[in-house]
Amino acid sequence: MKKLMILWVAFFLQNSSAIFSQTTSDSLLPIRGFCIAAPQSSQLDNFIKFIKTELAPRHVNRLILRVDYNYQFESHPELRNPQALSKKEVKKLVAVCQDNQIELIPQINLLGHQSWASTTENLLKVYPQFDETPHVQMPEKYVWPNPDGLYCKSYCPLHPDLHAIVWDLVDEICDVFQAKAFHAGMDEVFYLGDSKCPRCSGRDKAELFAGEVNLIRNHLALKNRKLWIWGDRLIDGKTTGIGEWEASYNNTHRAIDMLYKDIIICDWHYERPEQTAVYFASKGFSVITCPWRVPQNAILQTQDMRKFRQYANPEMKERYLGMMQTIWSGAESFIKEYYDTSNIQDPQKSQKATFIGLFNEINQVK
Repeated sequence: MKKLMILWVAFFLQNSSAIFSQTTSDSLLPIRGFCIAAPQSSQLDNFIKFIKTELAPRHVNRLILRVDYNYQFESHPELRNPQALSKKEVKKLVAVCQDNQIELIPQINLLGHQSWASTTENLLKVYPQFDETPHVQMPEKYVWPNPDGLYCKSYCPLHPDLHAIVWDLVDEICDVFQAKAFHAGMDEVFYLGDSKCPRCSGRDKAELFAGEVNLIRNHLALKNRKLWIWGDRLIDGKTTGIGEWEASYNNTHRAIDMLYKDIIICDWHYERPEQTAVYFASKGFSVITCPWRVPQNAILQTQDMRKFRQYANPEMKERYLGMMQTIWSGAESFIKEYYDTSNIQDPQKSQKATFIGLFNEINQVK
């Protein structure tokens, strides 16, 4: 009996850091997320290995995969990307995440981000009638700023034929990923309520934005799924001084008072550790803070989130859900960066260093 007790004490001392780290992380930061583009089919095995060897040991419990058209849709095969993931391959992702207690959340960019640089994304390429600004031609060589104010195209939220296709995509991707939640993007929407759109012209941009978000939320609710969105369009970029990228200059910020409160807000700020999580929580929303590539900012944002949960009143406390690392290169590029640092030009702006710093801060014992 004495020998057994000694062995138990030795085991406890050896593993106490991991035990307390998990407990502390769960109580202070319930969501520890990681957001990245879904891998191409040829890179699936490397990505699954990354989940097992890097995400799981750091107790990541939400994996947001930006799938968009990188899946072999059966409902709309015309929208598939080349090398898109098959249903069988997605099932492998689902299995490894379930084995490691990671909730998998797929994303398809809705409303905005229907183009990138000089490339039109599949929805508007196949269905150009959904384009909010068909008069804006895609340039051969993209530059910003430009006379058309083109960053990314948007679809027209009031087109009568749009949502039948969108719902097919959303339902199919949620089913195959066995998802309890869906991320709709909704960030950086510059084209909305365009003066030349026969349906949207003259309408309130805040009402258009809120109408689309609530419509998506209601569709997901039919199957008890939650909606996640990026939060930038709900912040007044001029009043706050945050600007037109991480916040809104086209009055969509007023939509925050028109939305269902069960929508999860992913509050991203990359160059400064803005404390807008407090704003979203005070408006009744649950919020996740999302850094990208500046390690020191990610650490400060994590410390802020921990303080919000520790010191806020009970009504507000539970709305501060945690942290989510965002990666804005492809899965293959990030994994290459992660294991080969020889090509990193600026370590002060490194996705890998931010990832490591963020989860070290999350998992340290307090």
